[in-house]
Amino acid sequence: MQISRYNLYKLVSASPLSKLSVELGISGTALAALCKRYQVPYPGSGYWTRRSLGIDAELPTLPDGPDETIEITAVSQKPRAPRTSRNRPSKNEPSKLFLRTERHPLLSGVEGHLRKSRVVKDDEFLRPYKRLLPDLISSEAALPKLLRIANALYLALDRKGYRIHIAPTSDNIGRIRLAEQEIQLKDRKYGRYGTSGIWEPDRPTIFYIDGVPIGLTVTEMTERVTMRYFNGDYYREDSKFIRSLKPWQMTHSWTTEQDMPAGRFRVVAYSPKNGVEWSMKWQETPAEPLEALIPSIVERVQASRDQILKMMIAEDEAAAQRKKEREAEWERYERREDARKVAQALADSRQQLAETIESWSKAMAVERFFRDAEERLLNLDSERRQHLNERLELARNMLGSVDPLDFIENWRAPEEKYQSKY
Repeated sequence: MQISRYNLYKLVSASPLSKLSVELGISGTALAALCKRYQVPYPGSGYWTRRSLGIDAELPTLPDGPDETIEITAVSQKPRAPRTSRNRPSKNEPSKLFLRTERHPLLSGVEGHLRKSRVVKDDEFLRPYKRLLPDLISSEAALPKLLRIANALYLALDRKGYRIHIAPTSDNIGRIRLAEQEIQLKDRKYGRYGTSGIWEPDRPTIFYIDGVPIGLTVTEMTERVTMRYFNGDYYREDSKFIRSLKPWQMTHSWTTEQDMPAGRFRVVAYSPKNGVEWSMKWQETPAEPLEALIPSIVERVQASRDQILKMMIAEDEAAAQRKKEREAEWERYERREDARKVAQALADSRQQLAETIESWSKAMAVERFFRDAEERLLNLDSERRQHLNERLELARNMLGSVDPLDFIENWRAPEEKYQSKY
């Protein structure tokens, strides 16, 4: 199938890529790649969401370019092989669906990557080398519990039809700053010097509710505990090691307070869209485990979809207004700079003209000197006159032209120095 660049722009502006790709017989990824290759812009998911709500939305404009002919090749579907007794699962063998419900696909192999961590002190948060991981943060001791909570939460979202995944690289989506303290305090004392950073993934973990992105993180919280310094390191005051020491062994030790992982977790749902400040959090308590809150978490996030959408639309409008203000400010700056350059060009041109006239005046004084010398040569004898005449020619050649037209030709007018844009 062949289609012009303009007609392709009309098609992607009238229908989402997911629907249009089915009609054209190719995948949505392949259609998006074609649009990118031929510089054909297409509206994002937010555009179609607003259209469905009856809200005005602006289409991206088609940039200038040649109206090329684009070749679209439909991909034929391979027939599915019939199931035989060899590949049919037996009654004793768990089906793939059963295995999928046992462990969410996003968590496959995650435990090994989280345990492959930089060296950390006992009871501190893991700091894995890999950065492209689900947004899960915990200490090594609490890692099995973290994976159990995350798996239950991801599967609950999956059953509702929300595919949770690691967000692609985007300038408009990011992870918010999370507070790790179980009880928010005025100061922070995580790490030996109270300034240690906690590992976080490079990209947020998100899912979409009808086109509205939701960020999700599961993190272990910290609690303020008393730590005792002993023999060059810090230990919990209530640890078995410290309680086993004799009083005389702690003669040269002292205590301090630090924020340490508590073994209890918090789920935070937030808007990853830049400029939209919405978040909700749920944290477990000794009386209520976090797994029991998962149905409530899913329901409350679903109920917040319309609120987040309104905030996203308001942020888009505010961003558009900020963009217009920046463009207006930039235009005012450009006009000021243009006026300054015009004035500078006028001043430089006047200065050059004054210097040109002054140089010509000096040249004319020299010219009068030569004319007077030539008149005096007429009264000399022929031998001396010939010698001095050669000397005058050498002097004239050294000074160059004294023609005022040559001087004015080298002068540049203000418009030649700078041409105003306005």
